[in-house]
Amino acid sequence: MNTSTISVPVPGAPPRLGTTLDIGVGGMTCASCVRRVEKALLRVPGVSAVAVNLGTERARVEAAADRVTPGQLAEAIRNAGYEPRATAAAESRDPAPGSRRQLLDVLIAAALSAPLLAGMAGHLLGRPAMLPGWVQFALATPVQFWLGFRFYRAGWRAARALSGNMDLLVATGTSAAWGLSVYALLAAPAGHQPALYFETSALLVTFVLLGKWLESRAKGQTASALRALARLRPDTARLLRDGTELAVPLDSLRVGDLVVVRPGERIPVDGRVLEGNGHVDESMLTGESLPLEKAPGARVTGGSVNADGRLVIETAAIGAETTLAKIVRLVESAQASKAPVQRLVDRVSAVFVPVVLLLALLTFAAWWALAGDATAAVLNAVAMMVIACPCALGLATPTAIMVGTGVAARHGILIRDAEALERARDVRTVAFDKTGTLTEGRPEVTAVLPLAEGASAGLVLRLAASLLHGSEHPLADAVRRRAAADGVVPAAATSFRALPGRGVSGEADGRELVLGSLRLLRESGLDPSASGDALPADATLSWLGQLAPDRRVLGAIAFADTVKPTARAAIQALRDAGTATVMLTGDRPEAARAVAGALGVGQAFAGLLPEDKAGAIATLRAGGGVVAMVGDGINDAPALAAADLGIAMGSGTDAAMSAAAITLMRGDPLLVPAALDIARRTHAKIRQGLFWAFAYNLVGIPLAACGWLDPVIAGGAMALSSVSVLGNALLLRRWSPPRSAAVRPG
Repeated sequence: MNTSTISVPVPGAPPRLGTTLDIGVGGMTCASCVRRVEKALLRVPGVSAVAVNLGTERARVEAAADRVTPGQLAEAIRNAGYEPRATAAAESRDPAPGSRRQLLDVLIAAALSAPLLAGMAGHLLGRPAMLPGWVQFALATPVQFWLGFRFYRAGWRAARALSGNMDLLVATGTSAAWGLSVYALLAAPAGHQPALYFETSALLVTFVLLGKWLESRAKGQTASALRALARLRPDTARLLRDGTELAVPLDSLRVGDLVVVRPGERIPVDGRVLEGNGHVDESMLTGESLPLEKAPGARVTGGSVNADGRLVIETAAIGAETTLAKIVRLVESAQASKAPVQRLVDRVSAVFVPVVLLLALLTFAAWWALAGDATAAVLNAVAMMVIACPCALGLATPTAIMVGTGVAARHGILIRDAEALERARDVRTVAFDKTGTLTEGRPEVTAVLPLAEGASAGLVLRLAASLLHGSEHPLADAVRRRAAADGVVPAAATSFRALPGRGVSGEADGRELVLGSLRLLRESGLDPSASGDALPADATLSWLGQLAPDRRVLGAIAFADTVKPTARAAIQALRDAGTATVMLTGDRPEAARAVAGALGVGQAFAGLLPEDKAGAIATLRAGGGVVAMVGDGINDAPALAAADLGIAMGSGTDAAMSAAAITLMRGDPLLVPAALDIARRTHAKIRQGLFWAFAYNLVGIPLAACGWLDPVIAGGAMALSSVSVLGNALLLRRWSPPRSAAVRPG
């Protein structure tokens, strides 16, 4: 499915089948709003799925028919009482202007409410200092109807749509307190100071405004990682043309252009170094703390920083095809997704506000009927409506996901969606590919073994290098390096054919040849058993077989690959957490057992084809528990797709990354337990946020019904609930990957 970000409203052609549209939604205040927007968009013919995120204030719409236009979606949002907004590709807008306006409103409301609060405090301390009634009216009314107008506007839209939201509760509750005070003031005999509750309405509005401002600031911080990634892309580049450097807009560059990057500048494009040497800081993209040395031929990534040296780079990718753009899209997609638990919360919130209004009405009726006190009945009903505002319910899940995926991306862990987070939390078995995942993926030829009469080491190496001339496999690269070091000149090869998971075949030097695994040799009708004890027991072997003019095994090439320095620590961290480890490889059993034993891997499966790896994953899943697969090559893609959770090394192929739910931006095995750790911590924050959101309501509603909760305190508690949920989620920003410590399951 193609994902595009479309500004709304946009005239013109409708989107293609299967397009995902991201639309900003303004005016949402609680979980009830989320449900209303989703229902409105789902009613548009041709829309197959909708996910609305209160934290990002965005709707992600899957349009299953080409008759759906962005204008129709915008109209549906307006009809629901909200405002469609254009979305930037990376949500890079600065939330500061809106936050400053909110702060100004809070300060004005506080200044007008402060005299009312002082009078109330004096009364409670036995020192009557209440202001005259008409002065209280003059102070409270602007707060109620000017600064609080937003609640009336949004509440009316909800009521008109036969729904409810936080704004409706606030507007109804504060209006009741203000109206009761006006009635008492007008009905009081001349010269008599009645009991007034203007401070209740004014302070409630002030507290809610304060809570929304704090909430806005916190929501801005949750998206900080995504904005930081988006800002890595410079606006201009130094184009090298005919020996002259020209400053040009980045969008004007084309693949193949030469770009100059001076020390201290950000690299604007993905490409390959043609001239110069230097160290490049890629920490914001991969989480790698140390700058990496770059020489001619090395690949560089747009958004990284050239620490020293002048580099001339040949552009390989621009715009949406750069690594940085793909990272931003992946993080953006994860933050816009909805966790399974949030769907339950949305269903609860859909009926929450109507139920609260009914309970408030029953509270009012019960107090009036049983106590005969209309004033107490109104105040207790107001307290119930305010304490029950479902703001925190709507924020608990999306804010934790935003912070968790953002901090993970900062450390080189890209999580595709919220469901991947939930699956990662439950992983109990991790299966690793061997070559390039647990090992460096840069094997070296340790021995060339002639096994047929008349064959020599030079002949075996020359024929092998001939067959592997165009192959990109790590073993092929090792053979070519050894041939170059030994001065062996490959022969011309024809009829080359790659055999996935087995090897290659072709013709060279007048011979029909196969080169690869023991399975390939036996499939070709050749038997290497006569080679006997001359072969190294723990090496990776590639067999060279001749099919014509005669059939025989010409020789074998032995390889050794270096285990990654952090591989053993990663396996140990998983084992300490109670997570089983498995290794899947196409290598021979002896080599697989040697690597597994050195690293402490619990179980090793050897001699596997790509489909065999997927079958092994299916067997592990059948044994119970959630299974994760970690790989980096094309051969690993079927297994990554078959696993409950696919984890791809970013140093690997695009096929592996597209099949995975989590991508690790550098080939460090320790990022595997780190990915599981941040997933478990994020899910723990979701659970904690939902607990506190429900706890405030479960405790506050009965207290309000019994008359034990003052409306002003209810307003403060309601604001505190949202802020505490957001603050708890923001603690995830301090997370960093554990290096060798155990990762405990959540």
